[in-house]
Amino acid sequence: MNSLSRSADARSPLVFDVHEMSRQAGTMKEISRSVPAPADLGVEMMRVPEGSPIALELRLQSVVEGIWVSGTADVELAGECSRCLTPLEDEASFDLEELFVHPDREADEDATFVVDERIDLEPALRDAVVLDLPFTPLCREDCAGLCTICGANLNDDPEHTHGEQVDPRWSTLLRVDTDDN
Repeated sequence: MNSLSRSADARSPLVFDVHEMSRQAGTMKEISRSVPAPADLGVEMMRVPEGSPIALELRLQSVVEGIWVSGTADVELAGECSRCLTPLEDEASFDLEELFVHPDREADEDATFVVDERIDLEPALRDAVVLDLPFTPLCREDCAGLCTICGANLNDDPEHTHGEQVDPRWSTLLRVDTDDN
């Protein structure tokens, strides 16, 4: 068994008891539930705010190998534009699919397991959300970003300039030239 086979905390809202389904291939259970988002669900520029509601629509099916979970997770997203750092808010829906293998079954090394008649959906949720989020979210496709000199938002002032820029290597010569006049 791998590290994902550790005992699941029964108090977690993402842990589901599957006792009545275990070892009864063909049984199914549908779950509609809203749970608070766990910490650190996302990437640096876009994330699901901790504690925000996640609407789960799940189907748990008992199969010979274990419990097959499929469904969706609807979440709120918050982050920043990767070019201009404008705050972003959005909603998204993520598909979830995971097989939780019975502990006595042969499984790949990265398999997740039914542990103590419970399944922990947090790793599967984390995989679904994090792998599908944009690493460089944009407030709009043509975002101009920030001025590299002063940091002004170029979306607010597209004509933003600092006058003629002089290569710093030549700046000493310019001062000498103006002193001669």
